[in-house]
Amino acid sequence: MASISELWLVDFGEPYPAEPSSVRPALVVGPPDTFGRSFPVVFVMPLTTTRRLVASHVEVEASEMTGLEDTSYIQCEMLRSVNGQRLVHRLGAVGWEVMDQVSFNIGTLLDQP
Repeated sequence: MASISELWLVDFGEPYPAEPSSVRPALVVGPPDTFGRSFPVVFVMPLTTTRRLVASHVEVEASEMTGLEDTSYIQCEMLRSVNGQRLVHRLGAVGWEVMDQVSFNIGTLLDQP
């Protein structure tokens, strides 16, 4: 199963307007391993290659570590849970600097200090 800070291709299926669609990279942000491997859902944030200058987006460089082919942007405002079976395959992972920015953005979105 996926771990926090990993990038996976996720099949988001058919979207409603403004939702992520089809198969695209996403950052796994939960749940922690303390829930156990049998926990059926994974919390993810989709990535886009379109730079929109949205304050909650976090840039991720394409690299061997991330497994991305293009610079992409984590859409923190699109946090959602998906069934673990929607994870297609692991691409790579992000470093602690990116995870720190993502954690800060989650706190901001939830109005937490």
